[in-house]
Order: sequence, then structure tokens, then C-alpha cells
Amino acid sequence: MASIMQCLYFSAGRCRSCSQMTRPYQQQLRGKAEHCAQLLAGHEQLRFLPPQPSVESGFRNKAKMVISGTSENPTIGILDADGHGVDLRHCGVCDPALRAAFPVIERFIRQLGLIPYDLPRRKGELKHVIITLAPSGQLMVRWVLRTKKHFVALRDSLPLFSKALPAAKVVSVNFLPEHKAVLEGSEEIVLSAAQTLPMELNGIGMHLRPQGFFQTNTPIAAALYRQAASWVRQLQPASVWDLYCGVGGFALHTAAPGRSVTGVETSAEAVRAAERSAADLGLADTRFIAGDATQFALAQDQAPQLVVVNPPRRGIGPTLADWLNASEVQHVIYSSCNAVSLAKDLRRMDRFTAVEARVMDMFPQTNHYEVIVRLQRRPRTADNG
Repeated sequence: MASIMQCLYFSAGRCRSCSQMTRPYQQQLRGKAEHCAQLLAGHEQLRFLPPQPSVESGFRNKAKMVISGTSENPTIGILDADGHGVDLRHCGVCDPALRAAFPVIERFIRQLGLIPYDLPRRKGELKHVIITLAPSGQLMVRWVLRTKKHFVALRDSLPLFSKALPAAKVVSVNFLPEHKAVLEGSEEIVLSAAQTLPMELNGIGMHLRPQGFFQTNTPIAAALYRQAASWVRQLQPASVWDLYCGVGGFALHTAAPGRSVTGVETSAEAVRAAERSAADLGLADTRFIAGDATQFALAQDQAPQLVVVNPPRRGIGPTLADWLNASEVQHVIYSSCNAVSLAKDLRRMDRFTAVEARVMDMFPQTNHYEVIVRLQRRPRTADNG
């Protein structure tokens, strides 16, 4: 009999985020592959590679926890429909190393008298704690505050915190003064000597800064980059753009001697991290630019041979899709966390043929998944049809 992940929070109805938890994992994976195939059914030449499975539990390398309750009895988890805290510190999809950090977080909330933010009353200070786990076991811990009221206490307690949680390599404080449904604000102060968290995947050293994006499932992220790198090795393009590049995962994995690689990302923090990674790896022909991907593409005089896009859930949108369609770009690798927006974008890119695709199960126990697709431009005779 196929096993099903057990979760007391789910069984008790306290958290329903893992909406597929009642289904055996192989059914989940098959259902995602079928869903993606249905959305892309119009691409007759598209070949699906076997879907990439994940481990079923303990796969999340990032915990974005809402802090609620009181200083004496804080909750670490999510909020219910009324804005009250639901403690999820034993969440089974979080890596055990993340769960091991929560008792230390709770102890420091109590010892420092940090006041959790009360959402319904719009009062309090500590809104979230965001913890990211590196493959090495090191952690990045980010305290998200409403104001600077608790900043000095957190700064001065850093030696004690580091002693209590030795894995915490990077510790920072983020400020989110607005009352809105986001996890972090624009201002961040790093307290630790280390400014970046090393994130080595597939033997390639990357760096993550506090406000940089990194995929939440490390083994699947590594498999995703390997797939893209394999396709690029087959195609051997002389020039590559990595649009929506984050900390440079695709760019760094596709770099090679004699190949020009350019990564574009709106987050200046992510670009700084990517630049450091490229410098560490000695990639003189790889550069990163802080800016909007669409505006960057439209402003260039010459297109590369291959473009990688890894956009947010909304997709690349009509402007960039139309530019790619009309450009001299020969190959596109599209990594998507929303196959619905992917299908919409591909319908606009009718001068490309979708050749290969692979579902990557970045988010087990949910309906969500990542899919990576390789596109190649149709011959001009077909374009002019």
C-alpha cells in the first residue's frame, strides 16, 4: 500500500496548506504531470521527460514563520482566518534543521521581551522570523520588525544567539512598518560578520543575501539547474541571457569558457550575491545587471542565441513574449512555477516549437510544481508560412 504523509496539524484542521496530503505521493506526482501535459497539449512535438520526484517530507529549506501570541507564550507558524497565531513549529515539510532552530527563536523572544505583532489590533513589534538552510547546514536568520524598538536588543544579543544557534552564519533584522500582507520590508541591517549564506549546488558555489530569492527545495533546485545545463551543453550557444536570474543559478550553471552570459534581476541584493559567485568562480564573461527583464531585453541592440527565463507566477507577460517571438533568439529555456501562465505565454510565442519539458516537483503535498521547457525557433520558411 502506498504511504501517505501524516501530519497532526492537518489532521486537526489547524493547517490546510498541504492540500494534497491525503493522496499517496506517486498519485500526486502523476497528477501534476498530467495537469501540465493537459495545459500544453497544443504543442504536438513536445516530449515530456520523466517527472522529477522529491522527498515527501522535510524538503523545505526555508521557513517563513509568523510570530504571534505574547512575549511569554509566542506562537511560531501561521495566522488563522481571524488573524490569530497557529503554532506550526513541528511542521513536517520543513527540514529538521529548521525545526531545531525554533526553540532557540522562542527562547530569545522570551528572554529579550520581544513583543509579537498583533494583526487584528495592529500593535506589537516582531512580525516574522525567516530562516533559510544551506546545503552545508548553515542558517540565515532574519528577524522582521515593525519598528526599530527591538533592534538594539537583537543586535546586542548576537553573541548569545550565535552561541545558542551555532549554525546561524547570517543574522539580520528587516523592517516592515506597513500593515500589509507581505513578509518583509525594503530596509535590512545585517548583524553578523557574514553577509551572505553559501549555497553550493552541483559543485557550483552560490551566495544568498538576506533579500535574495532561492528555490525552497534544494535537491529539486539542483536537478532543475542540471536539466538546464544539460540542454545548454547540447546546444552550445555563444551567448546566453538569464532573465529573472535571482542569485544567478541558471547563469552560473550555463557559463562556459568563451560563452557570454548575462543575468538580469530586479533585486540589487540578489545581483550583488550573483556577482560575488561569478567572481569566486572566475567567470570573466558572466555579468549581472540589476533591472527589469523586459526593459533590459527591449533596450538591447543584439539578442543572444539562447535565453533562460524564470519568472514569478504571473509569467513573462505579453511584451517580453512578443519580443522573444520577433527576435533573433534561437532557443528559450522557460522555467515556470505556474503552468497556466506558461501556457498563456507560449501561445504568444508561435515562432518557437516546444521540444522538451520536465515537471520538477518543487512543492510536494500541494498542487504546485515547477516545469522547465526547452523551445527552439522554427525555420524562417515555416515562420513565413
